[in-house]
Amino acid sequence: MADKKAPAKGPDIRVRRVYEAPGPDDGTRVLVDRVWPRGLAKADARLDEWAKAAAPSTELRRWYGHEPERFAEFARRYRAELAEPERREAVDHLRELAAAGPLTLLTAVKDLSYGHAPLLADAVRGHR
Repeated sequence: MADKKAPAKGPDIRVRRVYEAPGPDDGTRVLVDRVWPRGLAKADARLDEWAKAAAPSTELRRWYGHEPERFAEFARRYRAELAEPERREAVDHLRELAAAGPLTLLTAVKDLSYGHAPLLADAVRGHR
């Protein structure tokens, strides 16, 4: 009888708003926005790192404006940006952090379902 192996579990990556209190299972906390969150003191952020290079470009962020009807095109353009060398290095670094333990990607975006952080989490997991 052959041994059945459990499917390999992917890295433990979470996406949360930076304004939320840190959770006990957050692990490494990384801000993935290009601009510092409004009204948040740096001392209150409780970050381990700030990965500006993993964020969408200023041009893309301004074009998108968090308009839900533009999300599909935003996602396509952001995934293309993540293939650029500077951002690819940032994704690789986040992948290394995730391999070492839980990783929480933090963003100031109000509606996470239309934000870049879940797309980035997928890229870190190796999904396109």
